[in-house]
Amino acid sequence: MNLNATSKANILKTSRELIQQNGWAGVNIRSVAAACGVSVGCIYNYFASKTELLSATVESIWSDIFHHPENEVVFQDTLSCVRWMYQQLEDGCQRYPGFFTHHALGFVRQDTADGKQQMQRAWRHILEALCVVLQNDTKIRADAFTEEFTVEKFADILFSLMLSALVRQDFDPSTVLEIVRRAIY
Repeated sequence: MNLNATSKANILKTSRELIQQNGWAGVNIRSVAAACGVSVGCIYNYFASKTELLSATVESIWSDIFHHPENEVVFQDTLSCVRWMYQQLEDGCQRYPGFFTHHALGFVRQDTADGKQQMQRAWRHILEALCVVLQNDTKIRADAFTEEFTVEKFADILFSLMLSALVRQDFDPSTVLEIVRRAIY
């Protein structure tokens, strides 16, 4: 066993792999330490508790799912972006079974402020990127947004519909794409 050498990135990578293999039940300080080939104390050098480890893993998974695409075309218009986001959500559900429902419900049940903050930070990042796409989409009608119906409010609606699709496990973006077309194009 390598009692000293590892990194935070390696711990998070290993935690993601354990979730893929065994679900959330497979991730705890001891299992991650064993999978990394390090002592339990080594994990505690990076994460003060299991909750902190799980919170960082959640943020890591969101980043993995919504990594920056190689093809920047998906950010040139809202329709392409929405399609890409739905595809990422579907891929994320396949790679990390139960991730979206279990981590959100787990943090709500545990009332872990840190976990909720991590989730909200990931969501805020996604919403901000969606707002940028909406602001830069040259195909959107000039009068589509107003003081009452802002880019931010529309992005929030779109993202809420996507989160709803996660709960239903429905990754067909056609209804949302039609909403986008009618509302802003």
